[in-house]
Amino acid sequence: MTALESSFSRMGSQLTGSAIRQMGILAAGRPDLISFAPGYPDPATFAWDAYRSIADDLLSAGDGETLQYGPTRGFGPLIETLVPRLRARGIACNSEHLLLTTGSQQAVDLVTRLFVDPGDVVLVELPTFTGAIAAFRSAGAHLVGVRQDEEGLDITHLDAVVAAERAAGRRVKFLYVIPNFQNPTGGLLSLPRRRALLDWSVRADVPIVEDDPYGDLWFPDVTRPEETRPMKADDDQERVIYLQSTSKTLAPTFRTAWIVAPTAVIERLDVAKQSADLCSSSLDQRIVLEAITRGVLDAQLPRLRQVYAEKRDVMSRALATHVGDLASWRAPRGGFFLWVQLPDGIDARALLPAAVAAQVIYVAGAPFFVDGTGANAMRLAFSAATASRIEEGIARLAAVIRTAA
Repeated sequence: MTALESSFSRMGSQLTGSAIRQMGILAAGRPDLISFAPGYPDPATFAWDAYRSIADDLLSAGDGETLQYGPTRGFGPLIETLVPRLRARGIACNSEHLLLTTGSQQAVDLVTRLFVDPGDVVLVELPTFTGAIAAFRSAGAHLVGVRQDEEGLDITHLDAVVAAERAAGRRVKFLYVIPNFQNPTGGLLSLPRRRALLDWSVRADVPIVEDDPYGDLWFPDVTRPEETRPMKADDDQERVIYLQSTSKTLAPTFRTAWIVAPTAVIERLDVAKQSADLCSSSLDQRIVLEAITRGVLDAQLPRLRQVYAEKRDVMSRALATHVGDLASWRAPRGGFFLWVQLPDGIDARALLPAAVAAQVIYVAGAPFFVDGTGANAMRLAFSAATASRIEEGIARLAAVIRTAA
């Protein structure tokens, strides 16, 4: 161990890489490898011509503010444009309730910094997004998982978990939840369960952090848009902090997301963000603003829903054909992911070397669980691959699963 390594903080010593990012690195530069690992948007859906025109207009104007440092809170005109869009989804807010962030991962990190002291409890779904797990663990949080059923979080189990943690003398700081087409399962939290969670939040005195990157990507053949209504829309007690992003609808490179919360919370998050990056990209925020005001985003959404619904169908059919009863899964009603359960005793992580040898990769289920379970699950992202590669990749994957079954 070097002198520098011996000086690492406790947090620095415990940092671990994302299983999703590791698989993404493995796939980079390998066109022979069919990747169902990272939840990347399909680049064929990017509005290339519109973005080129917007960027050309912005850079040709020669406005120095376009390439300058900006306010930590975010570009004012973009914030003002987001307010009516959020209200259209039922979220009562004004500009003082918003803060723009460099992607929703930063939003999760900032909220964690503001609320979590080492040893505090953060409640998460079983399973949940690995990026959130990493942010919470970096703050020294004690992560406790809550079971899900077909409608979403199990409220009875949630009550039991909170009671046990408080009996142990630990402070429960918030519940982190992804209601719409959850990462990794693709699950949709039912409307009755959303209302029950809001009631629970008041009764248990535990805030909710609602992460909603996929809410616009509902599939019209099986989902009504009102089923994706944010919990924040019915939050009349100011118990919910809402996160949303453009990464899955416009493009990840713009790194533009936002937090909606009470004014006092936004003011403290503003201070926390100052020490993180001073401000998010002025150019990115202006491109996003133009994409909204010129109608690019609204024109994109129906196409995205159709494209990803078709890819879901391709993957579901391929699984039925090649995997059959060797595994179980449920076709998602939106989003990017299909969650596969293998038979008990099969470790999806242990299958990865054979899968890589077969030139197909996925993300094993265990890293999405905070309780040590999930070994026999895998997350398959259907969003980025073409239909033909989805079909071929599932055939390869099925052969790997067959050898272990």
